[in-house]
Amino acid sequence: MDEWVNAVKEGDRRKIARAISWIENGDIRREALMEALYPHTGGAFLIGVTGSPGAGKSTLVDGLLFEIRKQGKKAAVIAVDPTSPFTGGALLGDRVRMARHALDKGVFIRSMGTRGSLGGLARPAKEAARVLDAAGYDVIFIETVGVGQSEIDIMHLADTVALVLTPGSGDAVQVFKAGIMETADLFVVNKADGEGAEKLVRDIEEMLSLVKGDAPWMPPIVQTESKEGRGLDLLWGKMESHRLYLLESGNWEGHRLQRLRREVQEIMEEELRNQLADRIRDPAFQQDLDRVQSREKAPHEVARKWLARLMDTSGGANYDRG
Repeated sequence: MDEWVNAVKEGDRRKIARAISWIENGDIRREALMEALYPHTGGAFLIGVTGSPGAGKSTLVDGLLFEIRKQGKKAAVIAVDPTSPFTGGALLGDRVRMARHALDKGVFIRSMGTRGSLGGLARPAKEAARVLDAAGYDVIFIETVGVGQSEIDIMHLADTVALVLTPGSGDAVQVFKAGIMETADLFVVNKADGEGAEKLVRDIEEMLSLVKGDAPWMPPIVQTESKEGRGLDLLWGKMESHRLYLLESGNWEGHRLQRLRREVQEIMEEELRNQLADRIRDPAFQQDLDRVQSREKAPHEVARKWLARLMDTSGGANYDRG
């Protein structure tokens, strides 16, 4: 595993791609790799870009890559695409739009399928970002497949979340309902040359005044025309301003600690679900369900019984790898 860690740290693009494939496919080497890479992570600036399909997120990120490369920084993109119904992989639409960066060794772009994730964010995206972090990429964009009622998972991964809206799309009302107003750190009105841009800006300002009030960070609203490249330098500047705000206010480490706590909890919950799935294959569990159906036992009684068995099993297990 040391060979793989060194290859990733040295920016071996083929090994980085293979490592992310391990993550996506649940390879048995995945966990050992992530444990070995973890001490070399934490330096990248993670930026989430979310918004409804068609808002121009990919074109926007494509332009931001140029702004970042002008500063001599390395950048990576995890583009979460809809899952192909035939292969189970990403449809690669976002990656195609960013193809002009393909020969730039300072840029790494990877598409990932949602694989049924309701949060608009592929579940392995967190670990893929960690691989890219260990590989020395200064900025990592995570572009989600879309935004909606349940698609705000990006806030649990990114340091800065940018919400992209377009004039006249009708997305604003849905976004306001979804709660994303409280999680976005900046707003992008893309295709700002279209009719209704100023109205959309005013609507966002009104909603922010209600939601944010006197919050120490008031999300800026940046108007862009990503196809023409207009406003992207200002947008990148606002993203860096938010990063500086987090660092200077002391919220940088606090936010990351919250995300790590959530991640550890998610890993524990997944392990418990897997163990429970194994336990309830026991014919005795079906017998207890039959007793519940016949009203001989109450659901809570059976649940407590099997949870107790699960805890007894878990308590005796030794997961310490030293």
